[in-house]
Amino acid sequence: MGLTGLEIFKQLPKKNCGECGVPTCLAFAMALAAGKASLETCPYVTEAAKEALGSASAPPIKLVKVGYGDHVVELGDETVMFRHDKTFYHPTGVAFEVEDILDDAALTEKLEKINGLEFDRVGLHYTVDMIAVKNASGNADTFAKVVNKVAESSGLALILMSDDSDAMAKALETVTTKKPLVYAATADNYERMTEVAKKYEAPLAVKADGLDELEDLVKKVVALGHKDLVLDPGSRKTVDVLADLTQMRRLTIKKKFRPLGYPVMAFSTEEKPMDEMLQAQVYVSKYASLVVLKTVEKEYVMPLLTWRQNLYTDPQKPIQVESKIYEVGAVTPESPVYITTNFSLTYYSVEGEVEGSKIPSYIIPIDTDGTSVLTAWAAGKFGGDRIAEVMKELGIEEKVNHRNVIIPGYVAVIAAKLKEESGWNVIVGPRESAGITGFAKGNFA
Repeated sequence: MGLTGLEIFKQLPKKNCGECGVPTCLAFAMALAAGKASLETCPYVTEAAKEALGSASAPPIKLVKVGYGDHVVELGDETVMFRHDKTFYHPTGVAFEVEDILDDAALTEKLEKINGLEFDRVGLHYTVDMIAVKNASGNADTFAKVVNKVAESSGLALILMSDDSDAMAKALETVTTKKPLVYAATADNYERMTEVAKKYEAPLAVKADGLDELEDLVKKVVALGHKDLVLDPGSRKTVDVLADLTQMRRLTIKKKFRPLGYPVMAFSTEEKPMDEMLQAQVYVSKYASLVVLKTVEKEYVMPLLTWRQNLYTDPQKPIQVESKIYEVGAVTPESPVYITTNFSLTYYSVEGEVEGSKIPSYIIPIDTDGTSVLTAWAAGKFGGDRIAEVMKELGIEEKVNHRNVIIPGYVAVIAAKLKEESGWNVIVGPRESAGITGFAKGNFA
């Protein structure tokens, strides 16, 4: 359990200087106990107190990094139960299982599919994170050989899956610099597996059957000197996994229960691809730090990545595009000019319809802090004066030889002000982006 505010207070200098940002040491101790302050903000705390209070000032879920270079996957370090309380910080790692019994052609084909799992949507680039190599053959040499091929064929972070500590050590020899996740230490092998993970400085997964056994096993592994852990409670049925993940999150966030304060991983078990993705969606939502899948077809994986991106977007910061002049198609000085907001969904809806019209055009998204047209207008962020100011700043008049600008039909009321401030002729376009294609063909074709 975490320390109470009074227990923390006893270790503080009791100067009541206020330099930490709160007026008294007692108030600071209470904030520290609640996870709302950092021990480093106290300039007078002693080294002995820092050591004693280390657990109180540590995040409730430890940050564990897997991988190397540009492919480091950060797991854990979450601070809230619910996204709207603050935000979620480290998106669930998505890994794909590859067995070492695949022949060369099948292995190459699967790796190509995994490497190809990336796409762009509303200005964001979506990718997967990891490849989990499973020692299904039971042979150490085969396992090491496949691990090495996977590492050479993909830059994604690795998970090495084997109960055999000797096979694990042999595989780690070839990929130690890639900092793979070692899976897994169990009640039967934890001493040797922990020794191997420590030797190669690799994060270690700990697996047990149930939370009570997991707690005991984590304590044993930590006592051996290894703390970069990822936990697997051992459950595999969706309802049981959900219950375990939720209980672990509650214990770590609400109760600051340190033995379970590590990232958590889950495995899909459904055979049908759609069912597997629905199962994974449950785990991404509540509260897996890492999920291991089998299906690698893009049409099934894309919805999961989209859901993950939406879940791990700061709810107080809508997805936005840069406010600048965008060119759709081979624009000319005669091309029409559209105005919209910089909310990503709004902008890309407009862009898609403009592109569909086959009429090259300019689009200027006004910075409205990522709000939609009507919301921005209601908040005073999408008025004629503001739009005229942005048009002038961006220099759109230097790109076209006409003075016609198109605004969304829902804000026709701003037309007069925009004309007055900019000197441009204001054309009121369709209310919905879906009407842009017909509007453009009827007016500019």
